[in-house]
Amino acid sequence: MIPLLGDAYEFPAVSRALAEPDGLLAVGGDLSSGRLLAGYQRGIFPWFSPGDPILWWAPSQRMVLQPDKLRVTRSLAKSLRNKPYTFCFDRDFEAVMRACAAPRVGQSGTWITEDMIAAYCALHAAGHAHSAEVWQQGRLVGGLYGVAVGRMFYGESMFHRVTDASKIAVVRLAEVLFGNGFGMIDCQLFTPHLESLGAQLIPRAEFVARLETYIRLPAPASLWATEFCNEPS
Repeated sequence: MIPLLGDAYEFPAVSRALAEPDGLLAVGGDLSSGRLLAGYQRGIFPWFSPGDPILWWAPSQRMVLQPDKLRVTRSLAKSLRNKPYTFCFDRDFEAVMRACAAPRVGQSGTWITEDMIAAYCALHAAGHAHSAEVWQQGRLVGGLYGVAVGRMFYGESMFHRVTDASKIAVVRLAEVLFGNGFGMIDCQLFTPHLESLGAQLIPRAEFVARLETYIRLPAPASLWATEFCNEPS
C-alpha cells in the first residue's frame, strides 16, 4: 500500500519504494517549498500527470552525471566552439520552465503544470531552484532547470529550440558546478540524450549514500547570479 502523506514534511524511507511501478514511494501532500526541499534532501522528487494526485518517486536506478564522466562528442565540441551563444544562470527562470512545458513531438501533454511552475518559481525565489540558459542574439534557445541542495544539483527538465542548445546548457552547467565542488548532477531517469553526455545509471543505495555527503556541504557563495554570463567571443 502506498503511504499517504500528511501535513508534516516527512517521507517514508526510500527503501520502501515499489518495484512496480519502479520507485513510487508516496502519494499526496503538497508542492510547498518546504516539502519539495524535504523530498530532495532524501533523493525524492514529484512527478505526476495533470489531474492526478501528487506522486513522489525514488527509482531503484538513478541516472546521474558525475564529474569524471562528462562526455563531449566531436560534433558537440564544434557547436561549443563555433556557435555564438551566451550561457547564463537565472536570467529568466520562469521562461525556462514554460519552454520545458511546451508541447513536444510525440507527446500528448506535459507534467509541468501551472501548479508545478508556481511551486518551482517559489522555490527559485527562495534561492533553491535555478535555470541554466543558452541565449542567441537575445533569444532563449535552450536550457534546463533544477534544484540545488548543498553541493548537489537535481536536474528536472530541459528544452532546445536550436540544435545542441540543451546539450550546451548541460555541459556548461556541469563545468561550472563541478568546478565549484558539486559531486553529481541527478538526471532522474534514463534517456539516450543524457547517456550521450556521459550520464549513467547507479543503484538507489549508492545514490543516497553519495547524496548524504553532498547535501551536507555548504553551498558556494555567489554562484547563482544573473550576472554570471559567458558572452560569445
